[in-house]
Amino acid sequence: MKKVYILAVISILALGIQSYAADAGTQALLDRVSGTAVETKAPTDNFNYSAYAIVNPLDVVARPNFYLNKNIKVTGKFDKFSTLGLDYEPAMRSSDKYIAFLIQRPDVSDHNLPLSEMKCFLPREEAEKYIELNSGDRVEFYGTVFSNALGDIWVDVKKFNSLEPKKEEPAK
Repeated sequence: MKKVYILAVISILALGIQSYAADAGTQALLDRVSGTAVETKAPTDNFNYSAYAIVNPLDVVARPNFYLNKNIKVTGKFDKFSTLGLDYEPAMRSSDKYIAFLIQRPDVSDHNLPLSEMKCFLPREEAEKYIELNSGDRVEFYGTVFSNALGDIWVDVKKFNSLEPKKEEPAK
């Protein structure tokens, strides 16, 4: 029984270390050690990117209590803007000020399936900048898990980026 307990503790620690080991600072250090020349662009805004842990969205929805009140960075495929979860009293985000969006489940590749257990809220004025997003476009966002109501993850998105190149209008 003691061996099972020790294995469980080691597994949990390994998962936690894996979540935090993939940050940009670690990658930069690895690039320097390996001698790889990598051009990095310094962010021009005052956003504190280092305060957000890079996470796998499936890990986050599997452990909503662990991620409660934590800052997370998620990269995934955009699914759609939605009204899912808006105006729900235990985790209130007003439909007047916010719009929800869903990303696709990263563990399903043969069709599009939203990760509806992760409800992400973006201020409407910010969401309007990304109205051209299509299902399947790659996005990243930084946010804080503010609730675990219904056993789901509820995220206040602080920064949202499309990783897809902007489509240029054809010359007329």
